[in-house]
Amino acid sequence: MRSIIIFVVYALHSLSNLILGASGAIPTVLHQKNSRGLQSDAFDAYACALAYHISDGQSKYANQSIRFLTAWADLNTKYSDFDGSLVMVYSGTAMVMAGELLLNYNGWSHASKKKYLEWVQTVYLKASNEIRLRKNNWADWGRLGSILSAHLLENSTEIAENIRLVKSDLFHKIAPDGHMPEETARGTNGIWYTYFSLAPITATCWVAYQSTGENLLTNYKQGNSSIKQALDYLYYYNLHPNEWSWFVNPNKGSPTSWPGNLLEVMSSLYGDNRYSDYVKSSRPLIYRTHHFAWTFPTLMTVQFGSYQ
Repeated sequence: MRSIIIFVVYALHSLSNLILGASGAIPTVLHQKNSRGLQSDAFDAYACALAYHISDGQSKYANQSIRFLTAWADLNTKYSDFDGSLVMVYSGTAMVMAGELLLNYNGWSHASKKKYLEWVQTVYLKASNEIRLRKNNWADWGRLGSILSAHLLENSTEIAENIRLVKSDLFHKIAPDGHMPEETARGTNGIWYTYFSLAPITATCWVAYQSTGENLLTNYKQGNSSIKQALDYLYYYNLHPNEWSWFVNPNKGSPTSWPGNLLEVMSSLYGDNRYSDYVKSSRPLIYRTHHFAWTFPTLMTVQFGSYQ
């Protein structure tokens, strides 16, 4: 039986302008404060919305989630500086997923829901579409943000466009041996950035599958290049970072964090016991910080053809 414990009396961190710079454009402490505020509220909104669903519709959870969504919808109108759009997108995914879960909740007033949907359209989707043509993980997060928004807003044209974009450059992003050139070039964090690209790519493909039935995760390949090939590459070199040819002593992840959350989900989708063995001692997994593609991977398992 699924269960979850939520502590719901949290402060709000909404900002009228999400200012996020890079390389000293704004003070580091302000950058961290602004980004962590959005990330905290987004996670809490999503966790409460999910708790509403798995608690047989207890309204106290839905109302708490709406409190976070409303705070941002009422106040936030823009983002700015170099990292503003990227952080808005990879943190705000959870805001959109929360709204999707609550869309049919009768306790959400028409006016509040309308304001939230306007925020998704004019702020979040705008940020997503601004970066979805980039060459690296920025594009991957932009496409996830865009397809999540399009699914929420029932915009089939935008859903199709994001699927087209994924297909247009997937095999530029993934080499025949599975490495991701734009991400492996990132020095000590090459393994992390490989994960940070695959997390939104796989999540975008899952939304595409749920929206249209098109399965890019298993049915879209070019020679040896595929999403599974890239996942296998990540899995292997995260276990064997001493063999990573792109940088000496790269940072590696763990089963309890990244790439554990991604591999937990992919273990059921691909039926790969290696992934499952990697994470099973760390279950249940929750990824609660920074970005939100696969946040509750143990609780919310996914499978082709039978997902509800």
